[in-house]
Amino acid sequence: MDLHIFLLLLTLFLVTTRFILKRRVTKNQPPGPTGLPIIGNLHQLGPKPHCALSTMAQTYGPIMSLRLGLVNVAVASSPAVAQEILQRNDQAFANRPIPESVAAQPNVGDTIAWAPADPRWRNRRRVCTTRIFTAQRLDLLQHLRHRKVQELVHHLRKQASKGKSVEIGELAFATMLNLISNTVFSEDLVDSEFKSAGEFKELVWRIMEDAGRINLSDYFPLLKPMDLQGVRRHVAVSYVRLHKIFDHLIRQRVAERQSTRAAKGDFLDVLLDQCEQGDPSDFTVETIKPLILDLFIAGSDTSGSTSEWAMAELLRNPKVMQKAREELIQVIGSSNVEVTESDIPKLPYIQAIVKETLRLHPPVPLLLPYVAGHDVEVSGYTIHKGNQVLINAWSIGRNPQFWDEPLLFQPERFLRSNIDFKGRDFEYLPFGGGRRICPGLPLANRMITLMLAVFLHSFEWELPEGVTSQTLDMSEHYGITLKKLSPLSAIPISV
Repeated sequence: MDLHIFLLLLTLFLVTTRFILKRRVTKNQPPGPTGLPIIGNLHQLGPKPHCALSTMAQTYGPIMSLRLGLVNVAVASSPAVAQEILQRNDQAFANRPIPESVAAQPNVGDTIAWAPADPRWRNRRRVCTTRIFTAQRLDLLQHLRHRKVQELVHHLRKQASKGKSVEIGELAFATMLNLISNTVFSEDLVDSEFKSAGEFKELVWRIMEDAGRINLSDYFPLLKPMDLQGVRRHVAVSYVRLHKIFDHLIRQRVAERQSTRAAKGDFLDVLLDQCEQGDPSDFTVETIKPLILDLFIAGSDTSGSTSEWAMAELLRNPKVMQKAREELIQVIGSSNVEVTESDIPKLPYIQAIVKETLRLHPPVPLLLPYVAGHDVEVSGYTIHKGNQVLINAWSIGRNPQFWDEPLLFQPERFLRSNIDFKGRDFEYLPFGGGRRICPGLPLANRMITLMLAVFLHSFEWELPEGVTSQTLDMSEHYGITLKKLSPLSAIPISV
């Protein structure tokens, strides 16, 4: 213990000395709050950084500077500044700083979300965009996703017959997990009774929560080897377990392809084709696992959470829910008729509900961070090489300068406008923008909209006894993603 205390004191001394000797006044940097010695503004972020930064922006403006330990961070809180970063200067901000919690995973350089934007990354992203997330490829596998949705309906009808409430988030996560696993592997990772989803949810949330924690190792580089808060050790367990699951499924498929040469045509086959035909430095059995992990995390956690937020907003706004059900009945018919992905274009109000949910509850409220590749002028200020950049999509989506009555849940606002989440409308960035926009956006949109349509078409919903639309808890729990603090319970009623 004495040795640990000595090492900690020595490290703090070295950090302080480095801070004093190397601190320099950067010219023309954006305004921002004055920080404390050594820690800077870390203490001001609190448990909900997106909220704290939104409040600071009201004082310091649409672009501001913070010092988090030894790291300088610029925060954008307006569409105009976001556009300068994501569109006009997207090449300068093409790369990301990698948090220690993310670096704990095997082959982090092979991810789509975090890898540097070099030619290898561009090739991998191109394959995902042109071979995996095209409309034709998604249509090819939609029958697998429909089967999973019908299993969800069957499960909910059993619960409805007993008058039992269900946890919407748990079911949404489990269903999204199976939708993704069938799209990638053509098989389930969760049983039909949804009893085995707990382990996966815990593994994924540990990754997302740790990635959003304030970790001193990220802001004081000399502390990285010590992992004082144990974040790297804690999250590594999840990465290792998920990689083992994927490794088993991948090697099983490789053996099947070698013996029968039969292909299932799913995402895994696309990636294994690339392993056989492409540049070995881009695709191998080992390097496709981080890419698959990206798909699972984005598809299950963020999409499942968005579905839960949507249902929570609808239970708080019964008139909106009723209007959505009327559209479904008019377009699809009785609850005995299956909702399919091909119905989605004919459901503008359901699509508007999804968009409004993503505005109020963006899956990644601060998006993923960027790092300046060189000195860049943004809005008349200089962001210096090596500085990090955050875009507060949560704050932009709730700003009354850009949205009428922004705190109200009003899907109709999207029926009156052409604003979309494809990264071209900078007042609305739930999936980011620029060259690092989420590549899985087409699949996520399909899955979330289909899930919500099925929830509303097959059932009416009531809150448990003692909970009303006025008292429903809408508190947030911040990780790198934003989930509901109190799980949403509701009672399905068959119609």
